[in-house]
Amino acid sequence: MIFNTILVQLDVDSPAAPRTTYALELARRFEATLIGFAAADSSVFVPGDDGGMAAAEIMRQRRTEIEDRLKILKEEFLSVVGDDASWREEIGDPTRLLAMHARAADLIVTGAPTKGVPSDRHRVVDVGTLVMSAGRPVLLAADKLVPLNPENVLVAWKDTREARRAVTDAMPFLTGAQHVLVATIEEQNQRNARESVSDVLRFLMRHGVKARSEVLDVGKADACEAVCEVARAMSAELVVAGGYGHSRIREWAFGGMTHSLLKQGAINRLLSN
Repeated sequence: MIFNTILVQLDVDSPAAPRTTYALELARRFEATLIGFAAADSSVFVPGDDGGMAAAEIMRQRRTEIEDRLKILKEEFLSVVGDDASWREEIGDPTRLLAMHARAADLIVTGAPTKGVPSDRHRVVDVGTLVMSAGRPVLLAADKLVPLNPENVLVAWKDTREARRAVTDAMPFLTGAQHVLVATIEEQNQRNARESVSDVLRFLMRHGVKARSEVLDVGKADACEAVCEVARAMSAELVVAGGYGHSRIREWAFGGMTHSLLKQGAINRLLSN
Protein backbone atom coordinates (compact mmCIF):
# COMPACT_ATOMS: atom_id res chain seq x y z
CA MET A 1 0.00 0.00 0.00
CA ILE A 2 1.33 3.42 -0.98
CA PHE A 3 -0.25 6.86 -0.99
CA ASN A 4 0.01 8.18 -4.53
CA THR A 5 -2.99 10.51 -4.23
CA ILE A 6 -4.31 12.24 -1.12
CA LEU A 7 -7.73 13.92 -1.00
CA VAL A 8 -8.13 16.65 1.63
CA GLN A 9 -11.65 17.72 2.58
CA LEU A 10 -12.26 21.34 3.52
CA ASP A 11 -15.28 22.76 5.36
CA VAL A 12 -17.05 25.67 3.69
CA ASP A 13 -17.26 27.59 6.97
CA SER A 14 -13.63 27.09 8.06
CA PRO A 15 -10.34 28.55 6.81
CA ALA A 16 -8.70 26.37 4.16
CA ALA A 17 -5.05 27.00 5.02
CA PRO A 18 -4.57 24.98 8.27
CA ARG A 19 -5.88 21.63 6.98
CA THR A 20 -4.44 22.25 3.52
CA THR A 21 -0.97 22.78 5.01
CA TYR A 22 -1.35 19.61 7.07
CA ALA A 23 -2.30 17.58 3.99
CA LEU A 24 0.36 19.21 1.84
CA GLU A 25 3.08 18.09 4.24
CA LEU A 26 1.75 14.53 3.97
CA ALA A 27 1.67 14.73 0.19
CA ARG A 28 5.26 15.94 0.07
CA ARG A 29 6.37 13.21 2.45
CA PHE A 30 4.85 10.47 0.33
CA GLU A 31 5.50 12.25 -2.99
CA ALA A 32 1.76 12.09 -3.58
CA THR A 33 -0.61 14.19 -5.66
CA LEU A 34 -2.92 16.37 -3.54
CA ILE A 35 -6.58 17.02 -4.34
CA GLY A 36 -8.59 19.65 -2.50
CA PHE A 37 -12.32 19.06 -2.06
CA ALA A 38 -15.20 21.05 -0.60
CA ALA A 39 -18.98 20.71 -0.74
CA ALA A 40 -22.11 21.98 0.95
CA ASP A 41 -25.82 21.40 0.41
CA SER A 42 -28.24 24.22 -0.37
CA SER A 43 -31.34 22.08 0.32
CA VAL A 44 -33.87 23.44 2.78
CA PHE A 45 -37.25 22.38 4.11
CA VAL A 46 -39.85 25.08 4.62
CA PRO A 47 -43.26 23.91 5.93
CA GLY A 48 -46.56 25.53 5.05
CA ASP A 49 -48.73 26.10 2.00
CA ASP A 50 -46.28 28.55 0.46
CA GLY A 51 -43.29 26.43 1.36
CA GLY A 52 -42.41 25.63 -2.23
CA MET A 53 -41.82 29.20 -3.35
CA ALA A 54 -40.14 30.17 -0.10
CA ALA A 55 -37.86 27.13 -0.22
CA ALA A 56 -36.86 27.85 -3.80
CA GLU A 57 -35.83 31.41 -2.93
CA ILE A 58 -33.91 30.30 0.17
CA MET A 59 -32.16 27.58 -1.83
CA ARG A 60 -31.19 30.13 -4.47
CA GLN A 61 -29.73 32.40 -1.82
CA ARG A 62 -27.93 29.53 -0.14
CA ARG A 63 -26.54 28.26 -3.41
CA THR A 64 -25.13 31.70 -4.19
CA GLU A 65 -23.61 31.91 -0.71
CA ILE A 66 -22.08 28.43 -1.04
CA GLU A 67 -20.67 29.23 -4.49
CA ASP A 68 -19.04 32.37 -3.05
CA ARG A 69 -17.54 30.37 -0.17
CA LEU A 70 -16.26 27.66 -2.52
CA LYS A 71 -14.58 30.30 -4.64
CA ILE A 72 -12.81 31.71 -1.57
CA LEU A 73 -11.77 28.22 -0.39
CA LYS A 74 -10.36 27.38 -3.80
CA GLU A 75 -8.29 30.56 -3.84
CA GLU A 76 -7.00 29.87 -0.30
CA PHE A 77 -6.22 26.27 -1.16
CA LEU A 78 -4.31 27.11 -4.33
CA SER A 79 -2.42 29.91 -2.58
CA VAL A 80 -0.99 27.28 -0.22
CA VAL A 81 -0.33 24.43 -2.67
CA GLY A 82 0.54 26.36 -5.84
CA ASP A 83 0.48 24.30 -9.00
CA ASP A 84 1.19 20.99 -7.26
CA ALA A 85 -2.45 20.09 -6.63
CA SER A 86 -5.94 20.05 -8.12
CA TRP A 87 -9.32 21.25 -6.87
CA ARG A 88 -12.82 19.72 -6.80
CA GLU A 89 -16.05 21.24 -5.52
CA GLU A 90 -19.70 20.25 -5.44
CA ILE A 91 -23.05 21.53 -4.22
CA GLY A 92 -24.85 18.75 -2.41
CA ASP A 93 -24.52 16.44 0.59
CA PRO A 94 -20.85 16.87 1.63
CA THR A 95 -20.55 13.39 3.17
CA ARG A 96 -22.05 11.53 0.22
CA LEU A 97 -20.09 13.54 -2.34
CA LEU A 98 -16.80 13.16 -0.48
CA ALA A 99 -17.31 9.40 -0.32
CA MET A 100 -17.97 9.41 -4.06
CA HIS A 101 -14.85 11.41 -4.88
CA ALA A 102 -12.81 9.07 -2.67
CA ARG A 103 -12.55 6.89 -5.77
CA ALA A 104 -9.79 9.24 -6.95
CA ALA A 105 -7.53 8.88 -3.91
CA ASP A 106 -5.59 6.44 -1.75
CA LEU A 107 -6.21 8.40 1.45
CA ILE A 108 -8.83 10.89 2.66
CA VAL A 109 -7.77 13.61 5.08
CA THR A 110 -10.45 15.31 7.14
CA GLY A 111 -11.03 16.42 10.71
CA ALA A 112 -13.32 18.17 13.14
CA PRO A 113 -14.81 21.53 12.11
CA THR A 114 -13.24 24.67 13.50
CA LYS A 115 -14.43 25.42 17.02
CA GLY A 116 -17.59 27.51 16.95
CA VAL A 117 -18.76 26.15 13.60
CA PRO A 118 -22.20 24.48 13.97
CA SER A 119 -22.37 20.76 13.13
CA ASP A 120 -24.77 21.24 10.23
CA ARG A 121 -24.91 18.03 8.15
CA HIS A 122 -25.54 20.21 5.10
CA ARG A 123 -22.17 21.94 5.55
CA VAL A 124 -19.86 19.54 7.44
CA VAL A 125 -18.95 15.91 6.90
CA ASP A 126 -20.35 13.13 9.09
CA VAL A 127 -17.07 11.29 9.63
CA GLY A 128 -18.68 8.10 10.94
CA THR A 129 -20.79 7.78 7.80
CA LEU A 130 -17.78 8.65 5.67
CA VAL A 131 -15.64 5.87 7.16
CA MET A 132 -18.40 3.36 6.49
CA SER A 133 -19.05 4.46 2.90
CA ALA A 134 -15.81 5.77 1.36
CA GLY A 135 -14.01 2.48 0.74
CA ARG A 136 -10.75 4.29 1.52
CA PRO A 137 -8.79 4.89 4.74
CA VAL A 138 -9.84 8.09 6.48
CA LEU A 139 -7.25 10.11 8.39
CA LEU A 140 -8.82 12.33 11.01
CA ALA A 141 -6.33 15.08 11.71
CA ALA A 142 -5.74 16.10 15.30
CA ASP A 143 -7.35 19.41 16.19
CA LYS A 144 -4.02 21.26 16.40
CA LEU A 145 -3.15 20.19 12.82
CA VAL A 146 0.54 19.73 13.59
CA PRO A 147 2.26 18.17 10.52
CA LEU A 148 2.12 14.39 10.85
CA ASN A 149 5.30 12.32 10.75
CA PRO A 150 4.51 9.77 13.45
CA GLU A 151 7.35 8.04 15.28
CA ASN A 152 4.99 6.33 17.75
CA VAL A 153 1.90 4.56 16.41
CA LEU A 154 -0.74 2.56 18.27
CA VAL A 155 -2.65 -0.14 16.40
CA ALA A 156 -5.92 -0.87 18.24
CA TRP A 157 -6.26 -4.48 17.15
CA LYS A 158 -9.28 -6.74 16.97
CA ASP A 159 -9.28 -9.82 14.75
CA THR A 160 -11.87 -8.57 12.25
CA ARG A 161 -11.96 -7.62 8.61
CA GLU A 162 -12.03 -3.90 9.44
CA ALA A 163 -8.89 -4.05 11.61
CA ARG A 164 -7.02 -6.15 9.05
CA ARG A 165 -7.92 -3.58 6.41
CA ALA A 166 -6.74 -0.74 8.65
CA VAL A 167 -3.34 -2.33 9.26
CA THR A 168 -2.73 -2.72 5.54
CA ASP A 169 -4.03 0.78 4.75
CA ALA A 170 -1.76 2.33 7.38
CA MET A 171 1.39 0.56 6.14
CA PRO A 172 3.04 3.73 4.74
CA PHE A 173 2.86 5.23 8.24
CA LEU A 174 3.82 2.01 10.03
CA THR A 175 6.95 1.35 8.00
CA GLY A 176 8.19 4.86 8.73
CA ALA A 177 7.52 4.76 12.48
CA GLN A 178 10.15 4.08 15.11
CA HIS A 179 7.79 2.39 17.53
CA VAL A 180 4.55 0.57 16.70
CA LEU A 181 2.48 -1.03 19.46
CA VAL A 182 -0.19 -3.54 18.46
CA ALA A 183 -2.58 -3.63 21.42
CA THR A 184 -5.66 -5.77 21.86
CA ILE A 185 -8.16 -6.23 24.66
CA GLU A 186 -8.08 -9.57 26.45
CA GLU A 187 -11.41 -11.25 25.83
CA GLN A 188 -12.88 -14.50 27.11
CA ASN A 189 -10.18 -16.56 25.41
CA GLN A 190 -6.78 -15.10 26.22
CA ARG A 191 -4.97 -17.67 24.09
CA ASN A 192 -6.85 -16.62 20.98
CA ALA A 193 -6.08 -12.97 21.66
CA ARG A 194 -2.35 -13.66 22.01
CA GLU A 195 -2.24 -15.82 18.89
CA SER A 196 -4.08 -13.17 16.90
CA VAL A 197 -1.88 -10.29 17.95
CA SER A 198 1.27 -12.42 17.47
CA ASP A 199 0.29 -13.10 13.86
CA VAL A 200 -0.14 -9.38 13.25
CA LEU A 201 3.22 -8.68 14.85
CA ARG A 202 4.97 -11.19 12.58
CA PHE A 203 3.14 -9.78 9.55
CA LEU A 204 4.31 -6.26 10.34
CA MET A 205 7.89 -7.28 11.09
CA ARG A 206 8.09 -9.05 7.71
CA HIS A 207 7.18 -5.73 6.16
CA GLY A 208 10.01 -4.00 8.00
CA VAL A 209 7.87 -2.45 10.75
CA LYS A 210 9.47 -1.96 14.17
CA ALA A 211 6.63 -3.36 16.27
CA ARG A 212 5.76 -5.03 19.53
CA SER A 213 2.46 -6.34 20.89
CA GLU A 214 0.51 -6.21 24.11
CA VAL A 215 -2.68 -7.87 25.35
CA LEU A 216 -4.52 -5.49 27.68
CA ASP A 217 -6.42 -6.87 30.65
CA VAL A 218 -8.76 -4.01 31.51
CA GLY A 219 -11.07 -5.97 33.80
CA LYS A 220 -14.20 -3.93 34.42
CA ALA A 221 -12.58 -0.68 33.34
CA ASP A 222 -13.76 1.19 30.27
CA ALA A 223 -11.96 -0.42 27.33
CA CYS A 224 -12.15 2.69 25.15
CA GLU A 225 -10.50 4.83 27.79
CA ALA A 226 -7.90 2.12 28.45
CA VAL A 227 -6.79 2.14 24.83
CA CYS A 228 -6.72 5.94 24.74
CA GLU A 229 -4.63 5.90 27.93
CA VAL A 230 -2.13 3.55 26.25
CA ALA A 231 -1.94 5.99 23.34
CA ARG A 232 -1.23 8.86 25.71
CA ALA A 233 1.31 6.86 27.72
CA MET A 234 3.36 6.01 24.62
CA SER A 235 2.95 9.53 23.18
CA ALA A 236 1.33 8.07 20.07
CA GLU A 237 1.00 10.58 17.25
CA LEU A 238 -1.31 8.23 15.36
CA VAL A 239 -3.88 5.58 16.29
CA VAL A 240 -4.85 2.99 13.67
CA ALA A 241 -8.14 1.12 14.04
CA GLY A 242 -10.94 -0.55 12.17
CA GLY A 243 -14.04 1.57 11.72
CA TYR A 244 -17.12 -0.26 12.91
CA GLY A 245 -20.76 0.44 12.11
CA HIS A 246 -23.49 0.31 14.70
CA SER A 247 -24.38 -3.26 13.78
CA ARG A 248 -20.88 -4.36 14.81
CA ILE A 249 -20.39 -2.40 18.00
CA ARG A 250 -22.00 -4.95 20.31
CA GLU A 251 -19.78 -7.65 18.84
CA TRP A 252 -16.52 -5.81 19.52
CA ALA A 253 -14.84 -6.08 22.91
CA PHE A 254 -13.83 -2.41 22.76
CA GLY A 255 -17.51 -1.50 22.69
CA GLY A 256 -17.95 1.93 21.12
CA MET A 257 -14.28 2.31 20.20
CA THR A 258 -15.01 3.90 16.83
CA HIS A 259 -17.32 6.45 18.45
CA SER A 260 -14.74 7.12 21.15
CA LEU A 261 -11.89 7.61 18.68
CA LEU A 262 -13.95 10.05 16.65
CA LYS A 263 -13.99 12.32 19.70
CA GLN A 264 -10.25 12.07 20.50
CA GLY A 265 -9.27 15.31 18.84
CA ALA A 266 -5.84 15.42 20.47
CA ILE A 267 -4.63 12.44 18.38
CA ASN A 268 -4.44 11.72 14.67
CA ARG A 269 -6.60 8.68 13.85
CA LEU A 270 -6.62 6.46 10.78
CA LEU A 271 -9.83 4.44 10.38
CA SER A 272 -10.72 1.88 7.72
CA ASN A 273 -13.80 -0.17 7.08
